[in-house]
Amino acid sequence: MRKIFGIGFHKTGTTSLASALQLLGYRVTGPDNVSDPDIGETYVELTRSLSAQYDAFQDNPWPLVYREMDELWPDALFVLTVRDSGAWLRSQAGHFGTETTPMREHIYGAGRGAPVGNEDHYVAVMEAHNAAVRAWFRDRPGKLLEMDFSAGDGWDKLCPFIGVPVPDRPFPHSNQASARTPIGRAILKTKMALKALLTR
Repeated sequence: MRKIFGIGFHKTGTTSLASALQLLGYRVTGPDNVSDPDIGETYVELTRSLSAQYDAFQDNPWPLVYREMDELWPDALFVLTVRDSGAWLRSQAGHFGTETTPMREHIYGAGRGAPVGNEDHYVAVMEAHNAAVRAWFRDRPGKLLEMDFSAGDGWDKLCPFIGVPVPDRPFPHSNQASARTPIGRAILKTKMALKALLTR
């Protein structure tokens, strides 16, 4: 089984990618120790160690180490999850607001770890990351897949890329903002109850 690294920035569908890979039988890990105040100095060695223990990887700090993982695991595949910058920024601001973390301070710079108040900078960093990823893999077709879940990307793109059959179930779309509102949760609860009745 080839290792798969999700290297899109947080809030680009990383949880959906993790859920999809888990459904396909991959052992997936996500963020680890991102609240560690020294994470900016320790994440490279941390990811090197964790990369030997799992099959697939997503969310911070994995987008930051695609070069190191590409060199450490030459057979690995990489998935860049992307999202419209405006929608991405609204999601960031709605979820994190003015709060920061050591990991985001490392990604966006000291004093710029919170999305609110640093909107243009956030977008510039995210877009620069995506451009750097594309440049890194430009001359190696078959190593990088871009996925935009908000545009409808799903099994039809992911499965051929990693060489597995398309499963007979819907693609998981996790952490949708609508499901985190009271009305969204009520709708989701109703849908789940109806599904349970229909499958009895």
